[in-house]
Amino acid sequence: MNPDYYPITAIATAPGRGGIGIVRVSGKDLRVLVHTLFGSQVVLQARQATYLSFKAADGTILDQGIALYFKAPHSYTGEDVLELQGHGGPIVLQMLLARCLEAGQEIGLRLAAPGEFTHRAFLNDKLDLAQAEAVADLIDASTEAAAKSASQSLSGAFSKIIHTLVEQVTHLRMLVEATLDFPEEEIDFLEKSDVRGQLVSIQEILNRVFLQAAQGSLLREGLNVVLAGQPNVGKSSLLNALAGANIAIVTPIAGTTRDKVTETIQIEGIPLNIIDTAGIRRATDVVDEVERIGIERTWAAVEHADVILHLLDADLGPSREDEAISARFPAKVPVVRVWNKIDLSGHKPAASTTFDITDIYLSATNGVGIDFLRAELLRISGWQQTGESLYLARERHLIALKSAHDHLNMAAQHAAQNDQSLDLFAEELRLAQARLSSITGAFSSDDLLGVIFSRFCIGK
Repeated sequence: MNPDYYPITAIATAPGRGGIGIVRVSGKDLRVLVHTLFGSQVVLQARQATYLSFKAADGTILDQGIALYFKAPHSYTGEDVLELQGHGGPIVLQMLLARCLEAGQEIGLRLAAPGEFTHRAFLNDKLDLAQAEAVADLIDASTEAAAKSASQSLSGAFSKIIHTLVEQVTHLRMLVEATLDFPEEEIDFLEKSDVRGQLVSIQEILNRVFLQAAQGSLLREGLNVVLAGQPNVGKSSLLNALAGANIAIVTPIAGTTRDKVTETIQIEGIPLNIIDTAGIRRATDVVDEVERIGIERTWAAVEHADVILHLLDADLGPSREDEAISARFPAKVPVVRVWNKIDLSGHKPAASTTFDITDIYLSATNGVGIDFLRAELLRISGWQQTGESLYLARERHLIALKSAHDHLNMAAQHAAQNDQSLDLFAEELRLAQARLSSITGAFSSDDLLGVIFSRFCIGK
């Protein structure tokens, strides 16, 4: 037998101590393993909990707990699945895992790779690829909104709408290719079949799905927001104000922050990774090697930012140093100028945009004007309260949807030329169908599957 299809086992609960720990086994037939572990006199009824002792090979008791047996195909993986639920101590679980491996030698039982249980569920048609990815997204969700969207995708809602689109594109292909196969039939194909109308309908659905997926991707990925500026302009105070807690040390001494400090917050359910950085100043003013390294890390964070908050002192006003700092910001990254310390300058809290540059006036110390900044971050993120369910999509989903959209646009151009470009019309439909099908895994390379499932936690 191919080792890839041998039975697998792993600890399914998170590392650490807990009240309950689970060792999971999946394979084509686990009757031999059950008899070796518990004796031929023990019969595990499918989908019923059985309380018993977990014993070592010499009969000594390792733990006591519950055994659950799921008979194929009615299991998570589609194979026979055995779950041993005992106490959640790491040593106990390692002993129980070792015992399963020992007892399963005859059937080739081996340790599972990361994500291998879910991979088998995909291969056995228990989940499609989008649902399988939603499993990992649900586990990794950092906000309530992200968890709800991941659950929506796991339930199959995202896959269902993708399958609907694929079916509609397939039907359109059938009409076009039938006309190509029987050119002698004098039928006004485009008019009588309403091909243009069907294509417009598909494009409208695809546009709506892309918007929902893009919003869901934002829930999954969040934004990296970097606080940058000269020393002592209030970057750490702003981090604390946004986080609602004293995360970073704040003192009147310039250069207190020497390394970046990251805190994840939520605004309207959107995760924002707020990154406080060392103050930037001229090389001649740097006092030591630690500060120099801190400034280098600041610029490294700026290069990978999704949004840059350039903090300036509203009491002192702009300076040449501020201009030099802003000149080094990447052109592709949105920048918001945050004028802090309005409690000292006398400015009123406000937000204004001139020539694509947004200025926010606030006080990080007393929180006045913070709402303007939160609203601006939501605007930059592209977040919209659509009132519709969102799908916790991944970057590859968005790329596939965008590519399908482009192919459908090309198909529409060929359709406008009536029957003169039907072959090109059909080809663009085929390419759009393939891109949509890749989302659910109908056409996915083994390399892609390996990358996706290798990022899962072990035991899932």
